[in-house]
Amino acid sequence: MKKRIESLYNNPQAPYFLVIMLVFGVSTGLFLGVLNNYLHEILHISKIERGMVELPRELPGLLLFLLVSLFARFCEVRILRVAFATSLAGVIGLIFLGELRYPAIIMIVLWSTGEHLMMPLRQSVGVHMAQKGKEGLALGMVRSMGNLGQVLGYYLIPLLFLILPIRIMHESSYLRFQVIFSIGVTSLIAGLIFSLRLKVNQQHVERRKLYFHRKFTKYYILEMFFGARKQVFLTFAPYVLIVQYGARTELLALLYGIFSTINIFFAPAIGRLVDRLGYRKVIIADTIVLIAICFLYGFAHRLFPASVAFGAVCMVFVLDSVLFAVGIARTVYVKQVSDSQNEVTGTLSTGISINHLISIVIAILGGVLWEHLGVEVLFSLAALFGAGSFLFSLTLPRPKAA
Repeated sequence: MKKRIESLYNNPQAPYFLVIMLVFGVSTGLFLGVLNNYLHEILHISKIERGMVELPRELPGLLLFLLVSLFARFCEVRILRVAFATSLAGVIGLIFLGELRYPAIIMIVLWSTGEHLMMPLRQSVGVHMAQKGKEGLALGMVRSMGNLGQVLGYYLIPLLFLILPIRIMHESSYLRFQVIFSIGVTSLIAGLIFSLRLKVNQQHVERRKLYFHRKFTKYYILEMFFGARKQVFLTFAPYVLIVQYGARTELLALLYGIFSTINIFFAPAIGRLVDRLGYRKVIIADTIVLIAICFLYGFAHRLFPASVAFGAVCMVFVLDSVLFAVGIARTVYVKQVSDSQNEVTGTLSTGISINHLISIVIAILGGVLWEHLGVEVLFSLAALFGAGSFLFSLTLPRPKAA
């Protein structure tokens, strides 16, 4: 394993960074594995309200460029510690205030702030620790470690449902969510402590409040399409399983665990494909598969008997989640177009803010479409975004020769 890491990374801090990604993945798995059932069962969030909740939850992503600029004097290691501490505060708040709707949403936003701070860090640090020509595979390893942690978190949820007393795991009991959030707190504390082992590099990356450059226009547009696609699936795909098919907390956690297990191996494979075939071909293939996924998710209940439709929707839920690893290709594209690490960090942060702006609009619009026009219209819209992304990805420049 040590030789494997040394072959991918040129920085001795890489093993510590990968372990930190693993630990944060555990807390992410625990949190996201119960979030949608928690919103539905404890806070009684409706279809339209599910989209509305995404406005404050995704706000940290939209304002990521401002968050990053607040820490302009901090090196990336210190920002990583801030991300852990912020998410930790949010989960602790949920343990004590989680049955109160508005305080709970504030705590979810705190968690989300830490999570979004982590997004550009793991991409930027991962791609700049990489050996030249192995950026895709190195990023795949970073994602793989995060997914391994998420697997542990996701699978811990159904395990807890099996071993804890029935009265605790009763569907109306908030205590079961408190137990899971408490384990998440332990994981975040461990990650925060472990991050202290990372050496602070005083030559940190210069960060701008908002970084736009004409040469990154295609990347910004790709992020707009990704933001639309992402939000439909992150917000409404699990809620369709819960509301329309009656999926319980342990089933959702199991599905999350399955795709995270696949991604342990799939993310490095995607990275290897990006290195060999180039980002352009990988992005084009992703958009084609996405269109088919949207069609099945929106129309499975009309095409198949109920039990078959449920199985098909579970399958495409896992498949779409696995394909999120194709984000590696967009990061490598930015790296190839950039002239410096400053540009990569700034551009990735701006891209995340752009896709979150679109995400917020889609979340609110999607809830209204689902409530008034049906799930078919919602996922037909997602398929249209997929078709637009396919046509646009054909215009991407071919990768530079290594």
